[in-house]
Amino acid sequence: MPSLRNILHKRDDLSTEPSQNAPAIPPAPEFKLIRSDTHTQEIITPPSNPNDPTPYLSSPTQDDPVSPRRSFQLFNRSPRRPSTSSQSPPRRERRLSNLLHLDHRSRSNSRDSSANIPADLPQIDDDHGASKQEREALWEKRATVLVQQNPQFAHSGASLPGRQGEGEATLGLGLGLEQARSRSSSQSRVGVDPNEDINIQEAIRLHESGDLERSTKMFGQLADPNGANNPLSQVLYGLALRHGWGCPVDTARAVTYLSAAAANSAAVEAEALRAGVNKGGSAKGELVLAMFELANCFRHGWGIAKDPAAARQYYETAANLGDTDAMNEVGWCYLEGFGGKKDKFKAAKYYRLAEKNGCPTIGNSWIWKDKYNPK
Repeated sequence: MPSLRNILHKRDDLSTEPSQNAPAIPPAPEFKLIRSDTHTQEIITPPSNPNDPTPYLSSPTQDDPVSPRRSFQLFNRSPRRPSTSSQSPPRRERRLSNLLHLDHRSRSNSRDSSANIPADLPQIDDDHGASKQEREALWEKRATVLVQQNPQFAHSGASLPGRQGEGEATLGLGLGLEQARSRSSSQSRVGVDPNEDINIQEAIRLHESGDLERSTKMFGQLADPNGANNPLSQVLYGLALRHGWGCPVDTARAVTYLSAAAANSAAVEAEALRAGVNKGGSAKGELVLAMFELANCFRHGWGIAKDPAAARQYYETAANLGDTDAMNEVGWCYLEGFGGKKDKFKAAKYYRLAEKNGCPTIGNSWIWKDKYNPK
């Protein structure tokens, strides 16, 4: 305790003359140390030995003008000790507050500051008011806003490259072709003539028979924006590029084709909405499928920077347009707080919806507790 020793040595020096009159010292001397700064003061009482004859335990009276000076000299001579005792708690408090501030900021950014979420994205209260058909129309409008006002996707259809790239990226797990096709609820295609539909079916047949190279080549031709510009083929070609189905993995170009499918489908659906078609236009299935796959890209960072907030928004929009896989995924997002705050009530809502639509998740019996019933 260097500060305590310093102040005791100082008191020894100041008590040299009184020590010559030791017999006059009271038998029970008192000793008081006062450490103070501009705002606070603290009384320090060190352990004492009653049998110690040394006079340094005697203290000056409160009127002694040297007494306050000694307190400040303690800080001047040995600043480290008082600095440690007086500053450590605030420093720990600042570190804690900084940590909380950073955590709050990261959560806020993940919810509100995504460049992939338009500022005027419609907020939909799907529990009250509108009918099921009207709510679906609102969610479809929300889907078109998400895609058309995303600066990365708005012009995807016009800027797609025409030939397959050579870049490679890490292969991720994803849906098979049959799963992807079955989740597209629309049977009519955008700009599809009979011959084009035959070509799509042939490409799918080749894929299922294991001839991935020929299948992917056909998907690429049908996805060409300067050719057929077919949204379903753009989705399937994007998946082929992302997962290496008969071609080198190229996740960046996969996002380009998936976003083109979403943009093209959104344009068709926007026209249908303007025409008053509440059930969706001819490209609803492709739009929902493309949005789900883009959500996977945002979630895992496949070909685009990870964006949990965007992933959650895309999952939720696809879920409300009937995609059962998206129902489970957005349920997980709300349960774990991925891309925003946790909301177990909403998680239960989407998990229930998925189970009712034939896509249950094992181990989710908690979602049927009464406290998660709709209010």
